[in-house]
Amino acid sequence: MSSLRGDPTLGVAAAPAARTGSRLAARRRGRLNWTAVSMLAPAVVALLAIGIVPLVRAVNTSFQEFVVSRAQTQGTPYTGFDNYRTVFTDGFFWRSLLRTGQFFLYAVPLQVVLGIAIAALLTSTRWRTLAGLTRILLVVPIATTPTVVGLIGRLVYDQEFGVINWAIGLIGLGPVSWTGNPNVVLFTLALTDTWQWTPFVALVALAGLTAVPQDIVEASRLETSRWWDTFRHVQFPYLLPGLTAILIIRTADILKLFDTVFVLTRGGPGVSSELVSLYVQRVGFRFFNLGVASAQAILLLIVCIVLSRAYIKIFYREIES
Repeated sequence: MSSLRGDPTLGVAAAPAARTGSRLAARRRGRLNWTAVSMLAPAVVALLAIGIVPLVRAVNTSFQEFVVSRAQTQGTPYTGFDNYRTVFTDGFFWRSLLRTGQFFLYAVPLQVVLGIAIAALLTSTRWRTLAGLTRILLVVPIATTPTVVGLIGRLVYDQEFGVINWAIGLIGLGPVSWTGNPNVVLFTLALTDTWQWTPFVALVALAGLTAVPQDIVEASRLETSRWWDTFRHVQFPYLLPGLTAILIIRTADILKLFDTVFVLTRGGPGVSSELVSLYVQRVGFRFFNLGVASAQAILLLIVCIVLSRAYIKIFYREIES
């Protein structure tokens, strides 16, 4: 053994082998992994076709005077930022955006409170079979298409034959025009949206509560008998990442919410339920001014990005501290 250790030919023989191994590793790193490429390529092509190309097209159109009824005769000349100036001075656009913000404030806080309450009940119940069945049923509203949700809402909120007016009639209250009263219609839409999206919030909150270590929860309950203290200081921090994702997803979804509102109220009565997405559709496909409609859509995208960054900055700082 000592003679082998002292043999200088071993080091000389090992050096070329090491160099050969490094060359082979470098060649492998330089080669394309065609298996990975073939698996990623469909997703990349779909992203380009569905997301990137339309976005680039919309940005380009927002700088053009693109009126469909005059495009063949007058063309679509570039007008710089004229479309954006038109949007900034359009009172109807800003009122519809304000209306969308009201809808957000009606719907999302209610969904968050109800979703967390449902998740807390599911994690604390001892009836595991019932909890498992409830988790399955929570998927049903999420899987329902927005158009069907609107049609269900028309049946539920009907002034003469709707289920809600029948229920409040049992306690002596008169029928309410849920979709015909300008003072009530946004709340009606918020209730419909809450029915569909509260289960999503509940499932996300359930994932966060499940991640809380039980020994920490039990130690907290030994320190205090108030459930609110345990929830606030132990469980709620685990919910913040999921709640941040919920705020981002719901903000983007409400800014582009169209199907349910169009089927249920068509923006009426008047324009009292015309959210910003319906107004963009009206400008683009009723007035046929695709240039201004594209500028409105790009501004909404910017608003969504800014709000998303604000959510991440506010909530994730609280988590890290």
